[in-house]
Amino acid sequence: MRKAKRLDIHISTQGEVKIVKMAGRLGMGQALDRFSATMIELLSQGHNKIVLDIEEVPTVDSSGIGMLVRHLATAKQSGGAIRLLKPSKFTFQTLKMVGVLNLFSTYDDLPQAVASFDQG
Repeated sequence: MRKAKRLDIHISTQGEVKIVKMAGRLGMGQALDRFSATMIELLSQGHNKIVLDIEEVPTVDSSGIGMLVRHLATAKQSGGAIRLLKPSKFTFQTLKMVGVLNLFSTYDDLPQAVASFDQG
């Protein structure tokens, strides 16, 4: 039996930056609902500097991409940003293919991603 398509989300903090570590597929359904609810909660609390650790997110579907872009826009409106940490090759290629990869800064190193907020 295959593992349920569940998205695990763990949030930690480094300085003013929230690190949202995700594991599982980011796609339509419960996974996307959980991700969206988490992001809305963080952004509504004024946490607009967010690193999404998506190393353990093998795929992102079109719904997931739309949600990423929507939350990025919300973060930017309040002077923040969303950085992507360690996107899988598939996720990276998918974002590139649909033309939204250039909207995000991507990093392979958490300290670099966190430090990038201090650099503007």
